[in-house]
Amino acid sequence: MDSRKIVLKETAVVAIGQVICVAIMLGVFALLGRFNRTVLLGGIVGGALAIANFFFMSVGAMIAADKAEAQNVKGGNATIQISYLARLAVLFLLLFAFVKSGLCDVFAIVLPLVFVRPTITVAEFFRKSGEKTK
Repeated sequence: MDSRKIVLKETAVVAIGQVICVAIMLGVFALLGRFNRTVLLGGIVGGALAIANFFFMSVGAMIAADKAEAQNVKGGNATIQISYLARLAVLFLLLFAFVKSGLCDVFAIVLPLVFVRPTITVAEFFRKSGEKTK
């Protein structure tokens, strides 16, 4: 399978997981009586940032793997490091701006970033036995 298709497929899996997890998170906020506009916006923005972060991480890893296949291991390593630092800086700035502006609840915007790993883990259980991610 083409590496671009793999990136898009895995990003779609993460997006579906984010929607489910953010909906559960919003339900918990509602049950606790803490649901409001800032929580809703925080969940939406946090979920979107988590999906975008995963997508750009996957694209960076794909580019680095292509460089490594072309015998440019140092270039691949540098691509991974630059991708990580750039994503971290942009993510921090966006999270800080949304929280500081008062538009988003801190917990509601940060928690979706944690949902990516459990989503990938659960998705592995549903993967067909012969299906590969690479």
